[in-house]
Amino acid sequence: MSSHASSQRKGLGDAEHLEALGYEDTFHRSMSLWGNFALGFTYLSPLVGVYSLFALALSTGGPPSIFWLVIVGTGQLLVALVFGEVVSQYPIAGGIYPWTRRLWGKRYAWMTAWVYVWAMLVTITAVAEFGSGFLASLINAPVTKEVTLGLSVLFLVVAFAFNFSGTKMLARAARIGLAAELIGVIGLGLYLLLFQRKQEFSVFFDTLGVEGDGSYATAFLGAALAGLFLFYGFEACGDVAEEVPDPARGIPRAMILTILVGGVSALFSFGGYVLAAPDLQAVVDGTDIDPIPAILDATLGTVGATLFLIVAITAFLSCVLSLQAAASRLIFSFARDGMVPGKTWLGQVSPRTAVPVNALIVASTIPLLLCVVIYLGGSTILTQITAFAVLGIYVAFQAVVLAALRQRFKGWRPAGPFSLGPLGFIVNIIALAYGISAMILLARPGTTGVFLDDWIVLIGLAVVMGSGLLYLFIAKPHTTSHQPEGDAIAVAAMLRAHPQNTDRDDPARRDARPTMASE
Repeated sequence: MSSHASSQRKGLGDAEHLEALGYEDTFHRSMSLWGNFALGFTYLSPLVGVYSLFALALSTGGPPSIFWLVIVGTGQLLVALVFGEVVSQYPIAGGIYPWTRRLWGKRYAWMTAWVYVWAMLVTITAVAEFGSGFLASLINAPVTKEVTLGLSVLFLVVAFAFNFSGTKMLARAARIGLAAELIGVIGLGLYLLLFQRKQEFSVFFDTLGVEGDGSYATAFLGAALAGLFLFYGFEACGDVAEEVPDPARGIPRAMILTILVGGVSALFSFGGYVLAAPDLQAVVDGTDIDPIPAILDATLGTVGATLFLIVAITAFLSCVLSLQAAASRLIFSFARDGMVPGKTWLGQVSPRTAVPVNALIVASTIPLLLCVVIYLGGSTILTQITAFAVLGIYVAFQAVVLAALRQRFKGWRPAGPFSLGPLGFIVNIIALAYGISAMILLARPGTTGVFLDDWIVLIGLAVVMGSGLLYLFIAKPHTTSHQPEGDAIAVAAMLRAHPQNTDRDDPARRDARPTMASE
């Protein structure tokens, strides 16, 4: 549907909305709602998350650790609702960076984006590294440092090629990844639940002695990572806002759908593995540190396990692809506003494919270099450099939630077509409380007695934030940027008063119009 037709039916059109925010409509809007959802879902990737955390969750919190999927999923749904209201008013490429800029200011947005982009780049590296193990198993290659490096680079290069081809190819690849994810998590999870169940459902209320002589509350809190590492990625839907038709309505739906479908998928997958485990006590005791391959071999046989490997590799590749796309759009948005060195080069969009090619090159090259660092430094480096990534992402998320709440206290009422109305204030407060609690859980130091291992999460975050602050105050990148900042209330009033923003489809907005003078 053309932008003009959209404006006639729904009010403010895509190009007009973007122009009102100070930008030209330079991308191809060729990513459908389904493709946008697929992008967010493959970034969230319940298959990757569950496989990576299953043994850790059970050995830390036992079978009841599955309830962290419900707790964190609910909390992140509240965050997604806040994001939905923000992106509905600001459907701008780059997501978290432009949102924080327009909700708070340039320096605040610069620091938020600096932390977030490094967290994403490290996550790209980690997913490629973890995916290389699946690919090595499929081709019967020895898991040496050299093989891991080569296959990790292969993941990055293939994903770059898909992204380089344009938004349509990105959306198509994301949909394939979505199908692989659904087969790998819901399909396999249901099969395990229905036909391979070796445990009773009551096992989810049995700690199996994981707490030892201590309190189970401590063990349960330690298993929070089971959910916290899983439920992000939905924000990627907003990173490509300028490549989606009617993003002000579609992207909030895609983000919410990502959380809901991702949560259900993860529950089926995690629960299926628990119930199908032939020796669950060994997993809880920590003697079986990689139980899923054994579960798959025992339940699917050799051929079935091989097919699952193919599905898993597809999911890992799609996850890398989605991460690259999200990171490149953030870097592009950063550069377009003149906030980084090389802003002219990084802010270019290919006239042929309408992809920010140079930003995509950076989003692919830095993870490749990090793979080389891991090769030279050993596998422990991977753990150390990825330790801060999830906390960094949660910090960036809550920077948006905090900025939105600050604007609400100042009188902001979101003006996009997606709105929570009076509930928005309450949802925003609860989302911030949840986010602070999540960050405390992620930042808690370990208890191994080894300083670097126990404090690596906070050390990593301090290094990234410290370097960002140094650059911010020395180079002052924000002083060369002239795009608007902190204008949420003014933009809301402008959008409501826009001639094309008709009220016939929105009685609530029509009723609210007399109060606009107070803004």
